[in-house]
Amino acid sequence: MAEKRSTPKIEVRTATTKDVSDIIALSAKVFKDEAPYTRGMIMGQLSAFPEGQFVVVYEDEIVGYAATMILPEAKVMKQHSWAEVTGGGYAAMHDRKGDWLYGIEVCVDPDRRRLRIGKRLYDARRRLCQDMDLKGIAFGGRLPGFKRNARKYKTPEAYLEAVRKAELTDPVASFHLKAGFEPEFLLKNYYPLDTASGGNGVLMVWRNPYYDPAHMDQPVNRSNPDVVRIVTVQMEARKIAEPQDFYDAVEYFVEVAAEYEGDFVVFPELFTLMLLSCEPEELKPEAAIARLTEHTPDFTEKMTAMAIRRNINIIGGSHATRTDDGEIQNVGYAFLRDGSVHAREKIHPTPNERQYWHIQGGDPIDVIETDCGPVGIMICYDSEFPEIARRLCDQGARILFVPFNTDTRHGYLRVKYCCQARAVENQCYVVTSGMTGNLANVDNLDIEYAQSGIFTPCDFPFARDGIAAETSENVEMVAVADLNLSTLSWARYEGSVRNFRDRRLDLYRTRWSDGG
Repeated sequence: MAEKRSTPKIEVRTATTKDVSDIIALSAKVFKDEAPYTRGMIMGQLSAFPEGQFVVVYEDEIVGYAATMILPEAKVMKQHSWAEVTGGGYAAMHDRKGDWLYGIEVCVDPDRRRLRIGKRLYDARRRLCQDMDLKGIAFGGRLPGFKRNARKYKTPEAYLEAVRKAELTDPVASFHLKAGFEPEFLLKNYYPLDTASGGNGVLMVWRNPYYDPAHMDQPVNRSNPDVVRIVTVQMEARKIAEPQDFYDAVEYFVEVAAEYEGDFVVFPELFTLMLLSCEPEELKPEAAIARLTEHTPDFTEKMTAMAIRRNINIIGGSHATRTDDGEIQNVGYAFLRDGSVHAREKIHPTPNERQYWHIQGGDPIDVIETDCGPVGIMICYDSEFPEIARRLCDQGARILFVPFNTDTRHGYLRVKYCCQARAVENQCYVVTSGMTGNLANVDNLDIEYAQSGIFTPCDFPFARDGIAAETSENVEMVAVADLNLSTLSWARYEGSVRNFRDRRLDLYRTRWSDGG
């Protein structure tokens, strides 16, 4: 008889990027009095430690989520806050060389309490802990019954001791004790927004009985050994007779990059301004930028076709686009080789863009998921604001693309120096692509100055000057470099300096309007 198979009604599996929206919805349902997790936070967790994020699926619905990371014992076994230890919820402090599995969060659908979802998630954590031969599991547990019993138990320590002795039941701490976790010590001001717990937490630990200390002497395999090949195009502005001339010029470089077997080919900011050079007469700036937006459908269609045809991811510089709210914005596009199109608005238009073209600043700042991992786009002036790069890297980006368009050497140097600073601050790669030449019949497109580059952190495994590749000044050409993502992981965990991890999150952090 043939074996019969059926789809299980409930399963525990590792989370994927396709689950992000459902996880956010679940967190909103669970934490009704707080802001739910943002997409960026979940993406950061998945990027930092994909095998450590679990979901429980019941009848095709996500009803549970557990987020974890790895930390060294020295960080776990001392006073800390949730924001500090988790990098604000992004899992940015994940340390692959650590020895403890640390729980960031557990969410259980309140309408599905009888499915033992919490136990399933904690069991998944135990299996992972044992498979990775870690010392144990730790997390900051809540004490939601403390405020309600504060009159009888004057301090959180007294309340915790009463719970431990089973003199009373706490909705969360009693569950953790029953599940085999032991209270290590009280965490003061662990999560200030948790008023029911008085802002306190308790460090709960479970020690792995199968832990083998001998594994600490074994070499650590570097995570993510993939190499990403980048081709950045320094393109010369050229007068064209018809729009197809522009697309022919672009496809030439896409073909070159594909022949180099590149994963990404990058174009400059506002390189589509060349489409205005075939207009019958020169248009004033405001009319010109409005005319340029009319090319958006053709531009996205043709660039998408190139990405698919050449099997390469195209960072399509930027293009003036009229958005759904009627505003004209400077939008960076990513045309991925799977046929998907992603748009990212320039957050900070320059004074010139606002004055001459009435371009408005955008709002969302999020990574783009690609087959080479999450990447970020910062358009020219955006690179001069460190908060943008930090958010993208917190969300998991290890490569940041910066299409730029500058008319003078000092304008170009502002972009270059800031991009190199972003690479050092975040221990990431930053790729720039600029325009050169000029278009006499396109108003406000002055003589262009560019020297495009691919920048790295400054440490031993990278180029001595932090420049993996660079074009000649003001010459149409490409620069090519292979970027090793595992080298970035090494730098963040073992480098001479560890800027990305050594932030004092107990002293400062950036709060975004979406809660990230």
